[in-house]
Amino acid sequence: MENATKQTVVLNRPKINAKSSALAALMVLAAFFPFFAGPYWLDVGFLAVFYIVLGLGLNVVVGYAGLLDLGYSAFFAVGAYTTGIFMTQFQMNFFLALALSGIFAAVAGLIIGAPTLRLRSDYLAIVTLGFGEIVKISAKNLEFTGGASGIYGIMSPFPAPITFMGMTINNLTYCYWAILILAVIAIVASKRLGQSRIGRSWAYIREDEDAAEAMGINRVRSKLAAYSVGAFFGGLAGAVFAVKMTAIAPESFNFMQSVMILLAVILGGLGRISGVVIGAIIVIVLPESLRDLNKLIHLDVDIDRYRFLVFGVALVILMIFRPQGLVPESRGKE
Repeated sequence: MENATKQTVVLNRPKINAKSSALAALMVLAAFFPFFAGPYWLDVGFLAVFYIVLGLGLNVVVGYAGLLDLGYSAFFAVGAYTTGIFMTQFQMNFFLALALSGIFAAVAGLIIGAPTLRLRSDYLAIVTLGFGEIVKISAKNLEFTGGASGIYGIMSPFPAPITFMGMTINNLTYCYWAILILAVIAIVASKRLGQSRIGRSWAYIREDEDAAEAMGINRVRSKLAAYSVGAFFGGLAGAVFAVKMTAIAPESFNFMQSVMILLAVILGGLGRISGVVIGAIIVIVLPESLRDLNKLIHLDVDIDRYRFLVFGVALVILMIFRPQGLVPESRGKE
């Protein structure tokens, strides 16, 4: 019996080492991406990693707890506006504003979570959609948020641009590395949360809320925890987004942003960390890669005008033939 156990450990060890090595290689490649990417693709890379963080936050709510949220853009709007207000009006240090952005967004998650405890399915989706619109309209009409013009003049907290190995390291590069660090933290935190006691509570609530409550799971506390944790991730991402753009406006946080984040989660696979990463990259990179398709296949059609149509058709086909997502959930994993 003992020998069989040792053999199993030896057989599993190469798989674990191979997976760890692949992840380490991907992280090194991502860290050095600014050195071989131009400004345009570096900006696309920032958006892809930015959507990974947002997708992981929404995955806690939708994938882990099974709570449909159509207003997730409101949470990273709270984070972005918190950073913008504190840095421009109170000259606060960015890293302190970053922490406050996450906290304020988590509080917003509690606010949206509290009145939706008894709601499910379509009714829950309608309430979250309304919350997202309330945040956007409030930002457009309140004086301290800058009204429709938003907040501008957000100073970069990073060092002045330098030249290293023939490459200019500027605010965009620093923001890319900052959001990449957040993505790594979000991946580790999501994995630990999924394997924790609260993660198992979310899974029970997702499968059968009534049965979970009958088993003694505190439904109120678990739902509020899901909303606040997911919103916290969104708030942190919004803070980095604010310093990257140096200006924010209400129209940056519209309903389509929430749809694209949800699309990344569903496309990759609900509840799967690796699926969210793949889905976010596809949602951002695929439409942009279609811009230059004419140069490759030399068609007389202006594909750039129809790239989102092509992207949408591809997603519909994918959902028909693989409705569970690119990386479907496996029992006992992730």
